[in-house]
Amino acid sequence: MRYLITGGAGFIGSHLADTLIGRGDQVTVLDDLSTGQERNVEHLLGNPSFELVRGTALDADVTDRLVSRSDVVVHLAATVGVQLVVDDPLTAIKNNVLGTETVLESCSRHGAMALITSTSEIYGKNVSDRLSEDADRILGPPTKTRWAYATSKVVDEIFAYEFHRQRGTPTIVVRLFNCSGPRQTGAYGMVIPRFVRQALGGEDLTVFGDGNQTRCFCHVHDTVQAILGLLGAPKAVGRVFNIGGTEEISIRSLAERVIELTGSSSSIRFVSYEAAYEPGFEDMQRRVPDTTRIETLIGWKPTHFIDDVIMDVTAYERSLMEAEVSSG
Repeated sequence: MRYLITGGAGFIGSHLADTLIGRGDQVTVLDDLSTGQERNVEHLLGNPSFELVRGTALDADVTDRLVSRSDVVVHLAATVGVQLVVDDPLTAIKNNVLGTETVLESCSRHGAMALITSTSEIYGKNVSDRLSEDADRILGPPTKTRWAYATSKVVDEIFAYEFHRQRGTPTIVVRLFNCSGPRQTGAYGMVIPRFVRQALGGEDLTVFGDGNQTRCFCHVHDTVQAILGLLGAPKAVGRVFNIGGTEEISIRSLAERVIELTGSSSSIRFVSYEAAYEPGFEDMQRRVPDTTRIETLIGWKPTHFIDDVIMDVTAYERSLMEAEVSSG
């Protein structure tokens, strides 16, 4: 099979590329390296089944050329991370919405399957127990930049559903719940790599708010297996699926666990949302996925748990820090 992964030099895309190459598929990665990093895929660059194209899904000509020689497109390219969205919501909306439209237009034209990655952010402030794919979205006012990302991903989803319904384009939508693992950067608000890097450096772990907000984290390897399982399931086409972990943990408890597993002497420091982001910033107190739909269809369940995620991120961050020391 011939795969195109937009944003494939990012941490999820690079792990997906590894798995596809490992099983004998051909992979082209389209990435402008604005948040993705070449080091994530440099070990694949000499492989004849792999190609890295520096560019953006917003470039219709480049995207169309690459889609025309692909069987499946996994569209991961997006502005991600709370910090980037708060800093520049206009760019986030344009990148996410226009990029997805460009990808789907090309998939429709050339008959390629498209898997569109969405996010648990679309549920907004809905704190119901186990959010199903049909759960209501509860968002704050559009004047709050916090909701720009969620809104843009909802539009992405609508594009995917309507391209399938109106044009027959084979599309699948996945909503990712706090995917984490090696190669993820903490630079844009991703909490586990940020905590781990702080712990290894002997710095205070900065917890935003009171730390009682809860999340479920999913190891990137489990996320990749879920994506590939859905791509191999004809009954997944035209539908949306949650992909997330099963362990609910508060951010304060997460920080404590990182300190324990890294053997750090760091303390926890609480920072207000206003100081971390912007005045009036709104966060979600709880976000837990219902993964019954994907489990029923393909039998997927996460096989890694929160300690696995922390330890794998720790090993990766230690290797980066050692490389920084040796090169410095």
